[in-house]
Amino acid sequence: MDLDQLRTFLEVVRLKSFSRAAQTCYRTQPAISAQIRQLENELNTTLFDRLGTRIELTPAGRIFAEYARRILDLQREAQDRINELQRDPRGEILLAVSEADCIYLLPDAIREFKSRFPNVELQIERSYTEKTIQAVLENRADFGIAQPAGADRKLQSVTFHTDQICLIVPAGHRLSGRAQVVPQDLLGEPLLLPRFGRTRAMLETWLAPVADEIQVSMELESTQLVKCFTLLGLGLGFVPWLHCQPEVASGSLVAIPLGPEPVYRHLALIYRRDKALSKAALGLIKAVLEKSRPGCAQSGVPGT
Repeated sequence: MDLDQLRTFLEVVRLKSFSRAAQTCYRTQPAISAQIRQLENELNTTLFDRLGTRIELTPAGRIFAEYARRILDLQREAQDRINELQRDPRGEILLAVSEADCIYLLPDAIREFKSRFPNVELQIERSYTEKTIQAVLENRADFGIAQPAGADRKLQSVTFHTDQICLIVPAGHRLSGRAQVVPQDLLGEPLLLPRFGRTRAMLETWLAPVADEIQVSMELESTQLVKCFTLLGLGLGFVPWLHCQPEVASGSLVAIPLGPEPVYRHLALIYRRDKALSKAALGLIKAVLEKSRPGCAQSGVPGT
């Protein structure tokens, strides 16, 4: 068996599908099936139970999956150590982060990192908090940027950014002159809410006093959609202050803090405590912590 077979096997385990694994591995489904059959022949066991259209790991498959992950982790660690000895860091680092935070928070940090480590491939995976945390826990991502994960002992979490969740309204809207808004101010207004995630949970808590009276017009998965539909007059949205600065600066949108108490969003850089950190990995940590763009405390959001 070889490392490529192990990667293919673990991709099938992760996706629970030969056809989806074929897509992510950029191969045909017969090629994926052939690799798995070869592994099963070498191990003299069955790794998957085929249950109609579903597949599940056999007991032997579960054991082998654990060892396959450890083998690939050791391979990556060996490569990192060799690269360090060469004093020329190479390889790749995968960072899971939301698209909006990557666009508005990280450009300076990424520029700094690439200037210091030009031969390290920085892969950026678009993600959201729960998915990001899971990817780091499962070692599918080296680092993640998300709202803090709590007390998981496997994770190191370093909070480095704070900003406010704001209501955004088109210029000239009846609420545009407010210093802040409270939930009762939004009765009768169509609202654009995040479809899921921790920001959605915070907004539901804030809206709780009028939960039975509000009108949720749309549930959206991206900040860009929220801003676009707000500009089109399809509803009032909620986004972090950092994400709407360009539109606020141009005068097309107005950002209004939530009241009576501000609703803050905290972001942390997360990674596994047991992960061996290469020179490049340490460089990425330093760049994110030192070069990320400031939050609302420094940027002058109204009402702060």
